Amino acid sequence: MTIRFGIIGAAGRGNSFVRAIRANPAAQLTALCDIRADAVAANAAELGIDHVFTDAEAMFDSGQIDAVVIGTPMHFHAPQAIGALAHDLHVLSEVTAGVSIEECRDLVRAARSSGGRYMMAENFTYMKSNVLVRELARAGLFGEVYYGEGAYVHELKALNEGTPWRRRWQTGVNGCTYPTHSLGPVLQWFSETRLRGDRVVAVSAVGSGHHYTDPRGDHYEMEDSVTMMCRMASGGLVQIRVDMLSNRPHHMTHYALQGTEGAYESGDGFQAVPKVWLRSRQAEPQWEPLSELEDEFLPDFWKNPPPEALAAGHGGGDYWEVEDFVRSINEESELAIGIDQAMDMTLPGLASQQSLATGSSWVTVPDPRNWT
Repeated sequence: MTIRFGIIGAAGRGNSFVRAIRANPAAQLTALCDIRADAVAANAAELGIDHVFTDAEAMFDSGQIDAVVIGTPMHFHAPQAIGALAHDLHVLSEVTAGVSIEECRDLVRAARSSGGRYMMAENFTYMKSNVLVRELARAGLFGEVYYGEGAYVHELKALNEGTPWRRRWQTGVNGCTYPTHSLGPVLQWFSETRLRGDRVVAVSAVGSGHHYTDPRGDHYEMEDSVTMMCRMASGGLVQIRVDMLSNRPHHMTHYALQGTEGAYESGDGFQAVPKVWLRSRQAEPQWEPLSELEDEFLPDFWKNPPPEALAAGHGGGDYWEVEDFVRSINEESELAIGIDQAMDMTLPGLASQQSLATGSSWVTVPDPRNWT
């Protein structure tokens, strides 16, 4: 079945999904939507798209789409997803799933009652190295996994001014406000080692204080570097750092994993390569490049990727998440990041705001599976 797609935010971030949709033989891009009328009209003309909207609800009502990509600012994700699900449309939403626990609860209820299916587009989980570590965890080669790390260090003070929603919803809130790129892959690694998966049950967040001001002389509400400690349902511990303000080079893909039979550390963003130790391969602890395990453990889709995947953003994630989404709909199979997994990646960051507001106390993270 060919799935007809519309994109909201098509004159901005949403435009990055165009190539992946058009490269998929089971997908067709039929509609674009953006509040910037001139920009979206020009984009549609360039792409040869006939159906152009400046109102998302009008696109949902048009009968021209079966699925929608939500590539708008964070605070629109949940409301627009809820609106699309109410029309029984399939939804592929940018991260995070929502900006409050209350709207996340509404989103879960909408997804459970809709004829459409919801997937969160957490593209970092599709990066080649993260996929390979997931396969190693799935094979049980790390043993019992009990500790992990993720960090998203991306200085964006200038970007705050060019995209003001970031100044409000990312650095305008004190908390681990953008955790899914770091937490998502680690959650998958933990879950692969347990029959019923794993999730964060409680968080405690600490911040480094305030050392920067915006061009208006105002301090950012978010502390410069926020670390969120996550207690897992399995008893394990995960450390997530989000830093979008410190003056330093970017390093958005730091990860580590520790188990009883192995360990992994990602590259350092400069020279060091991702490295792994697995007892099954070397009795004594000794690093080897992660790439040495690609031939044996890397899934076929990453062994022979099409040019579109190699050219896609976020390490190919922008391409593979669309592939997964379309395939899951057509095969009626489990979504890689369905509504429960989307909440598992989003809700800890929202709970971290409560933790910081109460002196870094431990705060319980709701289980979306209990929301009916």
